[in-house]
Amino acid sequence: MRPVIPYVTAALLFGLGVYGVLRRRNAVLVLMAVELMLNAVNLVLVTADTTVRSELPHGGQVFALFVIVLAAAEVGVGLAIVLQLYRLRASVAVDEVPLTEPPATLAPAGAGTIEENR
Repeated sequence: MRPVIPYVTAALLFGLGVYGVLRRRNAVLVLMAVELMLNAVNLVLVTADTTVRSELPHGGQVFALFVIVLAAAEVGVGLAIVLQLYRLRASVAVDEVPLTEPPATLAPAGAGTIEENR
């Protein structure tokens, strides 16, 4: 087997995933793009395992299984965050998510300072 074809396919998948992460506004589509990138990494790991001799037998396949487990956990946590975002904002647009909270007011409006209230 020529390892060039899987490596080029993995590079295309990874590039498509990066494009999806950088260009998409919908959080679910961003999660799907991250999954594409993880699948590209799995393809590289398995291809390298079959073409390169190493002391660890089936090391690439074992690492690919770990990546699959991490991807499943990422999907679970990511979808929970997206659902909570949808409940709060009624939208899953990533560019509308506030990254900082507005400053909390310490005193109600018109309360004045401590010296004024004495």
